[in-house]
Amino acid sequence: MVAIPSLWLPILLSSVFVFIVSFVIHTILTYHYSDFKRLPDEDKAMDLLRGLAIPPGEYMAPHAGSPSAMRSPEFQAKMEKGPGFTLTLWGGGRPAMTGSLVQWFIFSLIVGVFSAYVAGRALGPGAPYLSVFRFAGFTAFACYCVAGWQESIWFKRSWSRTLKNTIDGLVYGLITGGTFGWLWPDTM
Repeated sequence: MVAIPSLWLPILLSSVFVFIVSFVIHTILTYHYSDFKRLPDEDKAMDLLRGLAIPPGEYMAPHAGSPSAMRSPEFQAKMEKGPGFTLTLWGGGRPAMTGSLVQWFIFSLIVGVFSAYVAGRALGPGAPYLSVFRFAGFTAFACYCVAGWQESIWFKRSWSRTLKNTIDGLVYGLITGGTFGWLWPDTM
């Protein structure tokens, strides 16, 4: 068994490496540019939403609010008439990236801690590189992307977007596994 505090360096470095690679993926490579579709009349839709003064948040329509309301004829009629949608709104102005980037790095640190926990409980000091790579890499892969699959299952996110995010998660998992394998302690 290897204690989490003794794995601080692979936790930190894997987070830095993932942060850098995710920057490359999202700013230099272009395969995420098609994740969202443009509305047919974007200006009209934005004017309409702006006029409704909806506070920032997540919304779904039609929205029943309870299982009994889902069985009501009024709700059923709304479902039949369509369209159904989920909507995330944020306020106006250019979004600041700093807060999101800090949260992404903290998330990567947490993934590193989870990877350290699983690999550290499964393996001892001096474990072979490939064993460390497998445990830490798979844990990181699962953390980075598996929870996102339910967005396609339940909320109709496009499967192509989910597949691209899964590929990103695989890359991040490989980076994390490689970093842990490289820096795994020989002795305690």
